[in-house]
Amino acid sequence: MEQAQAPDRNLAMDLARVTEAAALAAGRWMGRGDKEAADQAAVDAMRLVLNAVAMDGIVVIGEGEKDEAPMLFNGEEIGAGGPACDIAVDPIDGTTLTSLGRGGALAVIAVSDRGTMFNPGPCVYMEKIAVGPDSVGVVDLSRSVTDNLHAIAEAKHEQVRDVTAVILDRPRHGDLIAEVRAAGARIRLITDGDVAGAISTAWPESGADVLFGIGGTPEGVIAAAALKCMGGTIQGRLWPRNDDERRSAERAGYDLDAVLTVDDLVRGDNCFFAATGVTDGDLLRGVHYDRSGATTQSLLMRSKSGTVRRVDARHRLDKLRLF
Repeated sequence: MEQAQAPDRNLAMDLARVTEAAALAAGRWMGRGDKEAADQAAVDAMRLVLNAVAMDGIVVIGEGEKDEAPMLFNGEEIGAGGPACDIAVDPIDGTTLTSLGRGGALAVIAVSDRGTMFNPGPCVYMEKIAVGPDSVGVVDLSRSVTDNLHAIAEAKHEQVRDVTAVILDRPRHGDLIAEVRAAGARIRLITDGDVAGAISTAWPESGADVLFGIGGTPEGVIAAAALKCMGGTIQGRLWPRNDDERRSAERAGYDLDAVLTVDDLVRGDNCFFAATGVTDGDLLRGVHYDRSGATTQSLLMRSKSGTVRRVDARHRLDKLRLF
């Protein structure tokens, strides 16, 4: 009989404070038309709280290279000391959504053991397919969209017309959208926020079954951490935007034809994910302010235990201002 293990420290609980701080700061900029200010507010708050978390972290996926981003830059060491970790942050997944007051923006962070997180390097975009637990093992990025839709429907004991695909609303997805429609599936077009789109495929209440299309590689890695915790999966293939980016990727040793699995994007089984809603969305409620403070809603996950928590919190802003 296998001996039970006592649970060790769950960083996800500490990471919730990180994304809550970013969301509370960014929420003040909702609908004010300044996505740079919203992002900077989230970055400042996230970094401040991250430095108090008991870990020895290195930012693998951050706000850019050191000369482009003064805070949370790629390669920055952060944390108060502790387990050696890789960190991926997106202080606001959906800066445009926040600046325009639209729903679905999140503050997100993923953490895994040191050396286990895929470094996108110069590869800004990737082609993706993401699904929830019911469809793990039946999808393949190398197959056609139509074949994958039929495989998902069969795995879920449904018809293709019952399947809902999440796709970023971009001109580059014209042929993809046409193929999904021709197959008879439903489509939910999103303007931004494909981390939330990927996670929604594994969230039963969302009504989403699959994410298709080309989106950010950093967002793909962050989504992989969340889906690993939730029992879903994601596959990706790097998608250079031009010849210069292709040459840079090839010089750096990236295989542009390889299909990257969830385990290529985040290796091992000890990753953490946290997200807090900035604006109201299908996945999480956004920050709400009133005269006594503010409320937030967050998702906290750990792959080792498979536990997913949804946490509602009320914040006394007068007390938070003291530290």
